[in-house]
Amino acid sequence: MMLPQELIRAKRDGASLDPAEIEHFIAGLTQGQVTEGQAAAFAMAVFFRGLSLDERVALTRAMTHSGTVLQWDLPGPVLDKHSSGGVGDAVSLALAPMVAACGGYVPMISGRGLGHTGGTLDKLGSIPGYDATPDLDRFRRVTREVGCAIIGQTPDLAPADRRLYAIRDVTGTVESLDLITASILSKKLAAGLDGLVMDVKTGAGAFMADLADAQGLARSIVGVAQGAGLKTVALVTDMDSPLASAAGNAIEIAYTIDYLTGRAREPAFHAITVELAAEMLVLGGLSPDLAAARGRLVECLETGRATEVFSRMVAALGGPADLVEVPERYLPTAPVVRRIVPEESGFVASVATREIGLAVIALGGGRTRPQDDIDPCVGFTGLPRVGDAVGPDRPLGTIHARDEAAADHAEAALRVAYRITSGSCDTAAFVRDRIA
Repeated sequence: MMLPQELIRAKRDGASLDPAEIEHFIAGLTQGQVTEGQAAAFAMAVFFRGLSLDERVALTRAMTHSGTVLQWDLPGPVLDKHSSGGVGDAVSLALAPMVAACGGYVPMISGRGLGHTGGTLDKLGSIPGYDATPDLDRFRRVTREVGCAIIGQTPDLAPADRRLYAIRDVTGTVESLDLITASILSKKLAAGLDGLVMDVKTGAGAFMADLADAQGLARSIVGVAQGAGLKTVALVTDMDSPLASAAGNAIEIAYTIDYLTGRAREPAFHAITVELAAEMLVLGGLSPDLAAARGRLVECLETGRATEVFSRMVAALGGPADLVEVPERYLPTAPVVRRIVPEESGFVASVATREIGLAVIALGGGRTRPQDDIDPCVGFTGLPRVGDAVGPDRPLGTIHARDEAAADHAEAALRVAYRITSGSCDTAAFVRDRIA
């Protein structure tokens, strides 16, 4: 077997790695024989040189089998959805209970924030008492009894990905199609799914800003997943604007509660959430077609069943049983709240969405180093989308910051991120493509 540095050298120079070499490297990463520096160098070599389909499959399998692979015995299909990442993307928090309310089982293994994007795991961390890393017995029990459990990677599931994920976040290798594919699918295959729906973002706030690149990632994930025996569909969705009008950790939990309870349901967020969930219901045989699936999902929202499942999941994983009823009692809030009015009225022509994600990190809502703590209360609310009118009564957003200096920097970033025009603007379709 090659030494780690020789394998890195081979990939750096454009050589193909055989499955045994990849398996040896991933085993070393899992067991601590491969250093953080070597893992970072490997990620950078893959970023520049890429992997063949065979190498991609081998990497995914090695990462999947670096830990426990779950087996389920449930009366319904085991389904999941994963997003490639964006700004204001709180879909998972609402979608999992919606699908569970329709008869699916959703053991969702989520990640921390990556690059400029928010992480579902970090958002859940803002709920007092919520155990985002339970042992496997509790994970299984909550999934079985409630219908869904959204957690982070435990030490048992794809531990090699857990280590590499944190390194990618701070080494400029997040956007690698090959590493994204292996990272996502290793967790999903380890979760023992019957079906997966992938949400690949494209646009200014996505890792794959170009539509063709996003379609390439979608095809990569669908191809590798189906090659591994996992039924998978991918939707390519718009991220030229923040998906939700909220970006931040506790802020997005509050937004999700408003969505589930019906206090606020924004069109873009609702459309994409329902479409992804509908694909899951069809994939799992819970609905005959997408139209019927959409109808079931809207019904589960209107009747409150999805809200009930969300509340039960939070309580079952250690959070407050009345979070949905009185979120303000539990979710932390920022000491500085500042409304930002545009300098002129008009319509949003474009949004530098990635920069808004970076501004959340600068406020303390994300990491620049793997060991950094997250400030759960900071971020933005009221963010407009491309095509929205803005003016004195419709601001560019509201900043939630720890202090006035941080709010000043966030205001400057927000003003630069939005380009305003006097005339109305065309908007992109919420769903750009479907790959199966």
